[in-house]
Amino acid sequence: VQLVESGGGLVQAGGSLRLSCVASGFTFIRYNMSWYRQGPGKDRELVAGIASGGGSTNYADSVKGRFTISRDNAKNTVYLHMNSLKPKDTAVYYCTARNWPLQYWGQGTQVTVSS
Repeated sequence: VQLVESGGGLVQAGGSLRLSCVASGFTFIRYNMSWYRQGPGKDRELVAGIASGGGSTNYADSVKGRFTISRDNAKNTVYLHMNSLKPKDTAVYYCTARNWPLQYWGQGTQVTVSS
């Protein structure tokens, strides 16, 4: 099983990034997918989630209206489109796949937002 995130980097406040997570080794379409993040000195927190079929999404209040999660089941890929980035969005972003009781994590991608 692999979850490989990409798309992180350094961006100025107000900018945008798109994170991608490519999955392999399991039946992607059967798994709910989520993005978590962990900022410096902070606990890991849920950012956004999308159901296996893609019809249902949920977001942390702190990112609603700025971030959009989506998935392409044909490409085994989940995305996180991040707009209007703020310095407080600086964190390592992790992709996760869940189909209880199984859960898989990626290695993370760093997002740094400068003021």
